Amino acid sequence: MPAFSTRVEQVSISGIREVFEAAGEDAINLGLGQPDFPTPDHAREAAVTAIRAGDADAYTSNTGTESLREAIAEKHARDNDFDVDPNDVIATSGGSEALHIALEAHVNEGEEVLFPDPGFVSYEALTHLAGGTPKPVGLRDDLTMDPGAVEDAITDDTAAFVVNSPANPTGAVQSPSDMREFARIAAEHDVLCISDEVYEKQVFEGEHRSPAAFDETGSVVVVNACSKAYSMTGWRLGWVTGSNERIERMLRVHQYAQACASAPAQYAAEAALTGPQEQVAEMREAFQQRRDVLLDGFEEMGLACPTPKGAFYAMPKVPDGWVEEVIDRGVIVVPGDAFGENGDGYARISYATDMETLKEAIDIMAEATAAVKS
Repeated sequence: MPAFSTRVEQVSISGIREVFEAAGEDAINLGLGQPDFPTPDHAREAAVTAIRAGDADAYTSNTGTESLREAIAEKHARDNDFDVDPNDVIATSGGSEALHIALEAHVNEGEEVLFPDPGFVSYEALTHLAGGTPKPVGLRDDLTMDPGAVEDAITDDTAAFVVNSPANPTGAVQSPSDMREFARIAAEHDVLCISDEVYEKQVFEGEHRSPAAFDETGSVVVVNACSKAYSMTGWRLGWVTGSNERIERMLRVHQYAQACASAPAQYAAEAALTGPQEQVAEMREAFQQRRDVLLDGFEEMGLACPTPKGAFYAMPKVPDGWVEEVIDRGVIVVPGDAFGENGDGYARISYATDMETLKEAIDIMAEATAAVKS
């Protein structure tokens, strides 16, 4: 039997998926990172209109439709305080592909990629698939990433570092001063900063600033998507933007791996970005209310939890056996070590579910906590 590549052998199935498969069919799912809201009607209708008109039958440009890329450029000017040439945008199959092509285009065999620990599971896996060497960076007590720790970890073999704010799995939000520092570090050390901003619309406290707003040397690449902002996870529409030279290299990977993002999804994304934004605010308000209820529940259980200032995840410290006890009682949560060694002793809780179900899950988690502590 022919052997498998070393790169793929270094990657395992996500620990999140393993938790799902171990749970019963009727379990309450607090492990899923997916908004429980419908995609906005105007985005759905834009896709339907394009399909009926025959506009979605053929390939688009490799980089995406011109009108979508213009909408993305306008979004960054409006929301993020930096200018993007529409020609320096690639529409991708979700934020996941955007991360993948960014790493493939910038990482040589054996070069280091720094990323937060605990951090999103894809960072390590995609680094391996790009032939790089994962180099996790521990977080502050509030679960934000310290620019100083990143700078100290950079070596002559470092190709890139990943910033994620608001963060999965922690819900942490980096300060504007941190983001300015990340841009400085990338420029001064001649390494790439990949800024994963998929959760930017879910900020409850503080403010989201992109390191690209402080970038003067073309050292920052931004990854984003419609998935979390507009509850469009199934549409698989994201994008990456950076300097023209970086986009040209990432396009070389994208055009052979993907050709172009789904055409119907591109029309839906354009409508989502340019249309009414009220639902985005409604989702953010609902997530904040759920967060507050969940934090109150943790406090009553006696579980310490850094306050998540964004996204829709909380990461409490939990006693040994807690995750297993909660899952056995019918609530899916994800063990923190699925997100890196420094996640050991934590659990990730997604509150992207309705309030009634969340309160039911909190009661079950309280019972499990009492059982483990007894």
